[in-house]
Amino acid sequence: MSKTSSALTQMPPSTVAALAQLGADLAVARLRRKESLKTWAKRMGVSVPTLLRLEAGEPSVSLGVLATALWLIGRDATLATLATPKEDRGALELDVRQAETLGKARMHATAQAKLKRASLRQSQQAGSAQSGS
Repeated sequence: MSKTSSALTQMPPSTVAALAQLGADLAVARLRRKESLKTWAKRMGVSVPTLLRLEAGEPSVSLGVLATALWLIGRDATLATLATPKEDRGALELDVRQAETLGKARMHATAQAKLKRASLRQSQQAGSAQSGS
């Protein structure tokens, strides 16, 4: 008996549901093509029980098996776009927070520089007024 990975037991419910939906969709794709489990499994290079696990949305099915199933239905190109940086909301939000922090720091530095210049001008004007009296 194999030990279950903690990653599989700690999987978020939304991810489990997404895998179940993906498996069901793959089963529908196979059935629409009028392919039997045996034929489809053979084309994928897996056993029928592995194909059944994939179609059930089992998270322990390998990524390679999933990729092959997607290839069979002409959807494997979508794998390359799943984690593109331009769609990474978490990183985009971090970038925005960093930009906001940088903007605030620059605004503070600009305000400090203006105050320093104003103070220097006042000192110079005060010095000019004293030497003129």
